[in-house]
Amino acid sequence: MKQLYIVGIGPGKKEGMTFEATEALRCSDCIVGYHVYTELVQADFPEKEYYTTPMTKEVDRCREALALADAGKTVSLICSGDAGVYGMSGLVWQLHGEYPEVDIQVVAGVTAALAGAAVLGAPLIHDFALISLSDLLTTWEKIEKRLFLAAEADFVIVLYNPSSKKRHDYLKKACDLILQHQSPETVCGLVENIGREGEHSKVLTLAQLREENVNMFTTVFIGNSQTRLIDGKMVTPRGYTL
Repeated sequence: MKQLYIVGIGPGKKEGMTFEATEALRCSDCIVGYHVYTELVQADFPEKEYYTTPMTKEVDRCREALALADAGKTVSLICSGDAGVYGMSGLVWQLHGEYPEVDIQVVAGVTAALAGAAVLGAPLIHDFALISLSDLLTTWEKIEKRLFLAAEADFVIVLYNPSSKKRHDYLKKACDLILQHQSPETVCGLVENIGREGEHSKVLTLAQLREENVNMFTTVFIGNSQTRLIDGKMVTPRGYTL
């Protein structure tokens, strides 16, 4: 069988992987991925063949994985978090017509929104929106509209890719949009390096978040009007009668 697994490896450490993800990697002859992600699994699967591509070479990466599988290898294409949340599964399906005999199986993983929420407390107990601030593939105008409407609808908002060297002020711009609908005292949180060495978290207000310096390895959580600080944790009640 020409088999390609598209595997979400979770936030980083092996303990954060699902059993299904671990089994897919164990069964694979080779593992394909962005070098930051392959480095996370290489110590646990040292006997595998590894193929890496740099950032912005996602199409090449997916074609490489499909070509290896088409040649008879059992392949795992790995993504951080979940392969279907800003991951490679959609792109692989788009390219599948070039390699129609390859069997594709998507293996779910724990995305940063879920892993980070566990660190902060319980911020996602009610409805929430997940938005990336990266404008490489989405225009900033569309991102602005999504932020504004999510805040207006009183969603808890999780932000991926909140900053980079070229986008150092994007988190501040996002907070300014959200402040048009939410109080400066809204409970927020951030987690850096989730599940990896150097994990760091903080609970703060929306006004304080606006002034924070964050990086691409930070996941940001912006509460809604019901989100509370309970015992130092960020909690969004669902409305149960106590």
